[in-house]
Amino acid sequence: MKYCAFLRGINVNGTRMKMAEVCEVFENCGMQEVSSVLATGNILFSSGKNEAELKNILEEKLSSHFGYEAFLFLKTENEVKGILEKNPFQAANNFHHYVFITSENTASLLNEKFEICQKSEGEKGILLADVFYWQVEKGNTLDSDFGKILGNKNFKEKLTSRNINTLEKIALKF
Repeated sequence: MKYCAFLRGINVNGTRMKMAEVCEVFENCGMQEVSSVLATGNILFSSGKNEAELKNILEEKLSSHFGYEAFLFLKTENEVKGILEKNPFQAANNFHHYVFITSENTASLLNEKFEICQKSEGEKGILLADVFYWQVEKGNTLDSDFGKILGNKNFKEKLTSRNINTLEKIALKF
């Protein structure tokens, strides 16, 4: 089966990794057809193992190899393409569009948090089929009320986010 591993916290806050080295760790764990997309921790690979087993193996090996607490989220090729197909937002020059890759039931928690936040002009959050999509004005991502919540350490093992453009690049490389 083909997967994308979405690593959390890569090349931010002092956690620096070369994607070629990350790919080597995946290969040393027995993954096939390993490649990266951008430098933000998106690793494409194939494996016959189940998702729970893959998550445990890869997080353990990444943690020991790089000396940090690794968190990753796995999506199959079909799941990534399904997320893109359901994207409720139209491209707009003045907005970023994000998708949250989460552990089970976290997307509904994000939706609850979003609902109580003060929103900027045009900022929207939409929960569709356990995927949370967020539209925020460019330049306001980290300053928005919702953006500040996302940096909370309580979320580190529950989610990571990607710009929708990143998911489009991933889908093209599958």
